[in-house]
Amino acid sequence: AAEAVARPTTYSAHMSIQSVERAFAVLRVLAQGPAGVTEVADRADLPKSTTARLLSSLVGQGAVEQDPDTLQYRVGALIGDLAAAVVPGGSLAAVARPHLSHLAETVGEAAGISVRDGRSALYLDEVAPPSDVRMRDWVGTRTPLHAVPAGLIMLAYARVDDVARYLGGELEQLTDKTMTDTDQLMDRFRRIRSQTHEWVFGELADDVNSVAAPVRDHSGRVVAALVIHGPAYRFPGPDRSAVESALVESAQRMSEML
Repeated sequence: AAEAVARPTTYSAHMSIQSVERAFAVLRVLAQGPAGVTEVADRADLPKSTTARLLSSLVGQGAVEQDPDTLQYRVGALIGDLAAAVVPGGSLAAVARPHLSHLAETVGEAAGISVRDGRSALYLDEVAPPSDVRMRDWVGTRTPLHAVPAGLIMLAYARVDDVARYLGGELEQLTDKTMTDTDQLMDRFRRIRSQTHEWVFGELADDVNSVAAPVRDHSGRVVAALVIHGPAYRFPGPDRSAVESALVESAQRMSEML
């Protein structure tokens, strides 16, 4: 009788573990980009019916979202929240908020925070001051690392093999000013490591200039970058050094909080 009771319990535990493993297999597929049920099932090596049930459960938990237009699935906000919790001090965006507000008020341009997401810089949050001419809202936008100052900083402090892989991939030419020559980029990375910030003038878009400074965690590792950007016709303006000083000071203060 005892054996008869134990079997269902053991079977139930096994099925629970298997479900968790399969759910993570689905999430790993979606971490590479949006996909439909069939594609997820094929890449996760799962039955389509099982994949559909898992996706439905993950959507219910907020770990996965479905695009209402394309019907494809993507990683949901819950995963971002969980990932943010790995950083000491909680969400990077939450820690950055007061610093972004201070920068936006002090400099008079939009201030934001970016992290690395594969080959892209992901813009997590932004604070924009009132202005006659407002820049677009970049929150949630992914841009090539080599075309924005935050991305250049994160590449400059990345592992040598990581940088080699990035430079070995496609380097998109977004404007005629975008730097795509690998030797020039390597020289640029060396220069970035010897200074406190990096500027980009019209490399992402002709009418946008931006500057970034690194944010470090408790171990000294660069985990993000604070960014200030504005229209090229007025930014950085005549007092460029004041912009740089305000940015670097805020990045250092945020690093101390982490």
